[in-house]
Amino acid sequence: MFIATLIAPDLPQGEVTAARDRLDAAGCLPVAHVWVEEGEAIDLQFGREPDAARTALEGQGYDIVVQPAEHRRKKLIVADMDSTMITVECIDELADYAGIKTEIAAVTEAAMRGDLDFGEALDARVALLRGLNEAVIARCLAERVKIMPGARELVRTMRGWGATAILVSGGFTRFAEPVAAEIGFTRAIANVLEIAEGKLAGTVTKPIVDASTKLATLSEAVLDLGLSRAETLAVGDGANDLAMITQAGLGVAYHAKPVVAAAAGARIDHGDLTTLLFAQGVARKDWAAV
Repeated sequence: MFIATLIAPDLPQGEVTAARDRLDAAGCLPVAHVWVEEGEAIDLQFGREPDAARTALEGQGYDIVVQPAEHRRKKLIVADMDSTMITVECIDELADYAGIKTEIAAVTEAAMRGDLDFGEALDARVALLRGLNEAVIARCLAERVKIMPGARELVRTMRGWGATAILVSGGFTRFAEPVAAEIGFTRAIANVLEIAEGKLAGTVTKPIVDASTKLATLSEAVLDLGLSRAETLAVGDGANDLAMITQAGLGVAYHAKPVVAAAAGARIDHGDLTTLLFAQGVARKDWAAV
């Protein structure tokens, strides 16, 4: 059995009926529907052809998540940080204090699209920050870094049922560690900005945290926790998240670059991160208080 969850701020009954008709026309054998949250999120249960279901339902102005009914509630979440768990790209914001945001943001965008090698792009951008006062990091954290809507609810609710939550970022520990603590992650993995005499040295400690690190983090956690891949969720927005997203039981492209959205098993284009609680069948009354 499979479940297609439709999620939007206002889901009229007529749209639910139309979605069931689309599944029927695609040969998916719809059998029932159950509201996760009345008017906001509904599960359409069907018997076969999950890929056809995605095709039939996408492009209707709401988020959809199609997955097997078994292992729907995940026991591991591995998440990207920048533009996923927080609203900004930290390196771009640091660059703004140095007066070179436009230059660095263009490289960041290209790297997240997959047009540039991530490691080379990171080294090149960090080198441009050489000489920036270390105190700017704390200032940037306080002034610019905002938690993504729904992040706390998602992670804390999952932790509440015993799931492990790992933040793994191609960004920097000086941001990832406090962000992880604020949201409620079990631990954080990120790059270390090297400092010399109170200023950024223009380098990061090697080896860098990249796509292979993110995939390895997911794989190692699966082994350590004795889980199956089906019990895992990975979420991110950039090309360096692709490896972990495609290997997770539920791999989610969150307001993502086109290359990521095209390859992910699920995409969130409209809602915030609480969409992933609805996708796991969790009604608002069961969300962790934040």
